[in-house]
Formats: sequence, C-alpha cells, structure tokens
Amino acid sequence: MKHEFKQIAVTEITDNMVKLIGNDWMLITAGTIDKFNTMTASWGGLGVLWGKQSSFCFVRPTRYTYGFMEKTDKYSLVFFKEKYKKQLNYCGSHSGRNVDKIKETGLTPVKSANGIVYFQESYIVLECRKLYYQDINPANFVDAEINKNYPEKDYHRMYVGEIINCMIQP
Repeated sequence: MKHEFKQIAVTEITDNMVKLIGNDWMLITAGTIDKFNTMTASWGGLGVLWGKQSSFCFVRPTRYTYGFMEKTDKYSLVFFKEKYKKQLNYCGSHSGRNVDKIKETGLTPVKSANGIVYFQESYIVLECRKLYYQDINPANFVDAEINKNYPEKDYHRMYVGEIINCMIQP
C-alpha cells in the first residue's frame, strides 16, 4: 500500500527526536536508487549549525554504508513506527555486503525528487546534504568511559548535513 508524504518544515516535527533516534532508531541511507545501502543508527541529533537546520549522524568505517556516505553528498535519515522495529533490528545486525536487506525486510526504497533514497514505510523522512565530516578522535574524550564504545578502536566518522527536505506521513 502506497502512502503519501506531506512536505513540512523540520520545525513542525512534534515527535521527541531524542526518543526517535535513541530508542526507536533510524535508518541512515546513502547511494543511488540503483545502488545504495542502509543501516540502523541510534546515535545522532538534529539542531542548527552555521545558520542551517542540520542533522548529525555517525558511521563507523567498518560499516558497508560508510563507503556510500563517502561517495555521495546526500543521504536520508528515516524514522518508522514501532511495528517496523524488527526490520530496523535486521538492518542494524546484518551487513549489506552479505545480505540483501531490502529483500529480507520487505522495505520499499523510493527515490525522492532530490535523488535521495528513503523508504515508503517510514513516517518521517529527512533528506540531508553533507556539509562537514570529522573522524572521532579518542584523544579528545574528556570522559574515559566513552572508550567502552570502541573495543575494536573503529571510531565513527561524524557527518553534519543540512536538512534540505522534511516529509511526514500525515
């Protein structure tokens, strides 16, 4: 069943974004409709940077999605209702190098007018244009407890993106 999305200002999102990202999770997707990958993330944020409505997301260099993020200047962050938690769990626990996540989850990829891939089943879509990236430097950890997140020393790359479009399923 195809759902229609409504374009809204990102400031009109009424959901708690800390809950959506940290508890409900999101998919980070990069690439083209012909060749893309998606991964589940529970780290990130939204805000304003350099006068632009911005997203912040983090991808480890060991993740398959990392290569797609590096090759493109646009990506999506998409959020789902609770009934899709199983699909998000699958996308976070399996590599696109080894499995066809789309086939296994039944999610429907869609190409936006901006050429950005998102999923028909999502209910909030943020289309982003990369502005900046920075590799996490463990020398800058003020709290040593953060190191527990990196037993393999595979420090994330942070991407800052301008939110260029926001869509929601009403």
